[in-house]
Amino acid sequence: MDGPGPWIRGKFSSNAQLRTLIAEAQSKGLRFVYALSPGQDIVFSSSCDLTLLKRKLKQVSDLGCQAFAILFDDIDHSMCQADSEAFTSFAHAQVTVTNEIYRFLGEPDVFLFCPTEYCGSLCSPSVSKSPYLQTIGEDLLPNITVIWTGNKVISRKLSLDCLAEVETVLQRSPLIWDNLHANDYDSRRLFLGPFKGRDPQIRSHLRGLLLNPNCEFEANYIPLHTLGSWYRTGNEDLKDEECEYCPDGALTAALRDWMEELNQPLQAGRQSSRADQRVSVSSHSKTPDRSGSRSTFRASSAVAKLPVFPLDSSSPPSSPPMGKRETDGEKERTHQPAQQPPGSRPGAPAGGGRVQKAQGRGLCGGKGLLTEAQVRLLVGLHYLPHEHGSSAQKLLQDLTWLKTNCHLVSTSGKKSPPQKVDEWRGRASRFLSLCEEIAQLHCSVVGGANRAVLYDLYPYVWDLRNTALVTKAFISWLDGRVLSDSSSLGSWRNCFHWCGKTTGGDVLGVDSEPWVFKGGVSGEVQMLLPVGSSSELFTHPPPLFPTSRLYNIRPYHNKDKVELYRMVRQLHLRTQGDQESSMAHPDIVGDRCLGPCLALSPEYSFILEDELGVCGCVLGILEVRSFAKRCQASWIPAMRDKYPPKGNNAHANTQQDLVRLMEEDQGEYPDSLLYHFPSQLRLDALPELVDVSVSRTLIAALLIALKANGSQGVFCEVQPTDHQRLEFLTKLGFLEILRGEARSREGVVLGRLL
Repeated sequence: MDGPGPWIRGKFSSNAQLRTLIAEAQSKGLRFVYALSPGQDIVFSSSCDLTLLKRKLKQVSDLGCQAFAILFDDIDHSMCQADSEAFTSFAHAQVTVTNEIYRFLGEPDVFLFCPTEYCGSLCSPSVSKSPYLQTIGEDLLPNITVIWTGNKVISRKLSLDCLAEVETVLQRSPLIWDNLHANDYDSRRLFLGPFKGRDPQIRSHLRGLLLNPNCEFEANYIPLHTLGSWYRTGNEDLKDEECEYCPDGALTAALRDWMEELNQPLQAGRQSSRADQRVSVSSHSKTPDRSGSRSTFRASSAVAKLPVFPLDSSSPPSSPPMGKRETDGEKERTHQPAQQPPGSRPGAPAGGGRVQKAQGRGLCGGKGLLTEAQVRLLVGLHYLPHEHGSSAQKLLQDLTWLKTNCHLVSTSGKKSPPQKVDEWRGRASRFLSLCEEIAQLHCSVVGGANRAVLYDLYPYVWDLRNTALVTKAFISWLDGRVLSDSSSLGSWRNCFHWCGKTTGGDVLGVDSEPWVFKGGVSGEVQMLLPVGSSSELFTHPPPLFPTSRLYNIRPYHNKDKVELYRMVRQLHLRTQGDQESSMAHPDIVGDRCLGPCLALSPEYSFILEDELGVCGCVLGILEVRSFAKRCQASWIPAMRDKYPPKGNNAHANTQQDLVRLMEEDQGEYPDSLLYHFPSQLRLDALPELVDVSVSRTLIAALLIALKANGSQGVFCEVQPTDHQRLEFLTKLGFLEILRGEARSREGVVLGRLL
């Protein structure tokens, strides 16, 4: 038996704490309900168990509690032998114990009972013919209120017709436990949409309605505000235009009021003067446990004070990508003592002096105001369990269309009509703009004044930001890079053979519960991508230190070469400490690390940039065997010409040594490796960031492109002493397949099927 109950949750080290909580709730006009879920381990026929149950409830009653609930949801119908002999049915056992407890407590005004069959879909064979519900209706004392969630655990609609049936069999009006906004069954979903799909006329047929909220308190402003609007509908004192409930109108009114609070400075773990009247409630979802853990209302953990993010106008405490970067725009910041982010290596290498700014994207730093357009975008992306908002619908529709029609911009294929190409590119441009708006939304939430909102919403806007980053990169890559139907390597026809063919809406249908397809809009976008089934690429915890840095991932352009070469040269200087050899020629490190891929396989190179410009990249090779042949035929001769032997000085010898290493870099890999893993991933310019998910997303963009053009597997070679990178790749699904014998020099080869 567990407690305390679902509405105000916590463990209490003393009776005094619980007494104080009950009194505080009463002083604010709230009813404290103490709930128990004894169904997992109680022996209904045991007088000892019944005595323990009474003793526990009496203790709470003596502390001032006047309302109670007994919950038998989400448990097995089977009974032990002793109970089978004592009771005629499972419902009979529950009713007998509940009635006795109710009488023992003096028949309190509020006493709730949650049946095991608490919605239509759980009733056997139906609501009206369920022997279980019939027993409840006939034998449960009439003043005990029965909880009901509707036709489903999470009901799309609640109507008079559906309630009339259950009201008849229960012989009383039910209390609706509404899970419309409950999100504890999916860690990637949040429901910010209005209270919707509930006929206001059902109020006269209910004993009450409880809204089960999002787990995150700050996410419940719109659900609670619009529930209030729904409740007031039909009030004779209201104006005529307010007598009809309109979800969209209620949403607009809630947004207007929420905007005022969103931009107020409110620290997590503390309340502002406006928030003093608010009491936090916990989420108790009448949802079957899909994760193998017990239901949320049974997890009565202590309500601890939240730690405060060390965020200020220059948040987060971070080192720039690839380490400390000294540019004209950053001198003031970099001359101060640098804060080392958790997980970063001391003395991280620098990425070179970046002076250009990323075009088309503004700086995003400091605390600013969330705009109404941004909040509407947020709500549209996190709307309701059975329905996407307008922005999410637009995102999914455009992505589906662009994916389906990418043959219009494929390479080496039949020339498409110019107007069709223009249509594709125009729609792609609008799609990319929406993705940029999502990235700006993430930046604004992190940089906003309301830290409490940041705590609650950050994991969701961060997840959407990453989804937008990789999807934007993918759509940008399609134009002129996806192989045509005539290619022997891949085609636009089979390019998306691996993509999910059904969206979340198709999977769900009208009669399905929302947890059938997890992930919300992020999950649906993910399934439309060529590697969408690889959850390890898309689902991972957010960083401990949120960063408002605005990132972008895009395909490589020739103009990026100079900055990338400078970056890897600085990396070499700091890691090798071999300044003299690198100064012999400024390009020699870049030519070895990046040159072959940028020259012969630029379509599989992706750039990471922030507000200051390029800060990292990842390189790929679609077919290693043919790539190696092209290197030997063109790249290596070009390098011999670029770095000819000149005398016997140290610089000349070093240059020749590096040319020799370039030749070894293109050495032979075993056929057994290339059969399953024909493609290669190179991480020579992968940045080190506080938010590691950006690097994950950068690699995901490359893997998507490789698979879209027909690759079935990719490998990456890492030095065995580079434990950080080995761990990073392992988390992305790479497994060690070769060590040492893969090449003439020592190395670990990790492979991943696509």
